[in-house]
Amino acid sequence: MDDKVLRQFIIDELDFEPSIHAANIGVAVEKGVVTLTGHVGSYVEKLAAEHAVERVKGVKAIAEEIEVRYGDQPKRSDDEIAQRAVNILNWSTQVPADTIHVKVQRGWVTLTGAVEWQFQRIAAESAIHKLSGILGVTNLIEIKPHIDAPDVRKKIIDALKRNAELEADSIHVTVEDNKVILEGKVKAWYERGLAERAAWAAPGVKSVEDRLTLG
Repeated sequence: MDDKVLRQFIIDELDFEPSIHAANIGVAVEKGVVTLTGHVGSYVEKLAAEHAVERVKGVKAIAEEIEVRYGDQPKRSDDEIAQRAVNILNWSTQVPADTIHVKVQRGWVTLTGAVEWQFQRIAAESAIHKLSGILGVTNLIEIKPHIDAPDVRKKIIDALKRNAELEADSIHVTVEDNKVILEGKVKAWYERGLAERAAWAAPGVKSVEDRLTLG
């Protein structure tokens, strides 16, 4: 796809997304690689902009350089953000909060610790995204399952086949020491995310390496 056409598609998608104030976001495209610049009013809006671009067909990669500016809102102290982060994790039914540690430095939240499942790791980060005053999140939570699943590869392949939006035969799955490697081709950027989620959903998976290409 021509870069100019792709850029316009991305601008249209950002304008279409109601949770984004697109006027403050700059878009540049070179050989399918998208660079986002400018500023937004919250970290959630920053993530929404990135996800909107991922949905556009023809996007090969994203360089996200958007700043978070809270404007006239009172600045939150690191101690306040940390306490609110601990509280929101304790309230979540999906997160084993007693195994997760929170560190906040200049508005940036770092999560460490260990959980058994990828969905718990994602849930912890998603809960932090809701906090106002944060500038970003680094998720260093490890996955340490109590048991290993001998049929991890089969479960992943079956999950890929069940997804109507994926051509499972074009995706090759390798499992080495609970690390999943995805290789092959998909037709759109968002399909990579679908394949990754299918891999992470299998019990015992500790990491996923996505080598899928667009084609």
